Amino acid sequence: MIQLLASPGATSLPAHAIIRALDLPVTVRLLTLGPGGDDLAPLTPYGRIPALVLDDGTLIGENAAILPFLADMRPGTSLFAPTGSVERALIQSWIGYIASEIHGATQRVGNRPHLYSDDPAAHEGIRQAARRRLREAYQPIEDHLARNDWLVGDRVTIADLHLGVFAGYVPHFGPALSDLPALSAFSARFEALPAVLAARAAEGPPSFRPGARPVFANPAQEVTA
Repeated sequence: MIQLLASPGATSLPAHAIIRALDLPVTVRLLTLGPGGDDLAPLTPYGRIPALVLDDGTLIGENAAILPFLADMRPGTSLFAPTGSVERALIQSWIGYIASEIHGATQRVGNRPHLYSDDPAAHEGIRQAARRRLREAYQPIEDHLARNDWLVGDRVTIADLHLGVFAGYVPHFGPALSDLPALSAFSARFEALPAVLAARAAEGPPSFRPGARPVFANPAQEVTA
């Protein structure tokens, strides 16, 4: 059976929610992040979660690949759109933007300044710059959600499930991201989705080992998730 490698509170939540929403034959293996936790390097393609392990041992990493793959296991699902359709392209466009501009280019930089400078004195400046850039990156999403409940069409899609986990992190950034009312309203709608409620209930609280720093527990802390 296909297996999703995930962790509570992490960016594997969208994939877990899809599995719940579509009742897919995929098992969810919860891993522990942080010092003393599970070693992700031999388990995942890029040393991070989420990842899918297929029946033949093939590993698939990154939400941009995993979310469409899971949705396509239920052809015709309203969470996605037919191959070649404009809607499918729009859904994938939002997923790409969230992965590159929200997660990779800004949020990860702010969480892990030590990867970008060996000088601890420079880390707070990197964090502050990342928060400013993250606020800029959220503006197109905020503008869209001010006019629409969901990212594509009038229904929930895998793009919304992808955005939802990051929207849930926003309050932890404090004043830097406090002026996003449309995103906040979207986050409330996302958290109320039955599949999201089921996934969060199954995962429980973040399972960081003692000594690990919880994701965004303090904007001034570096994290391992």
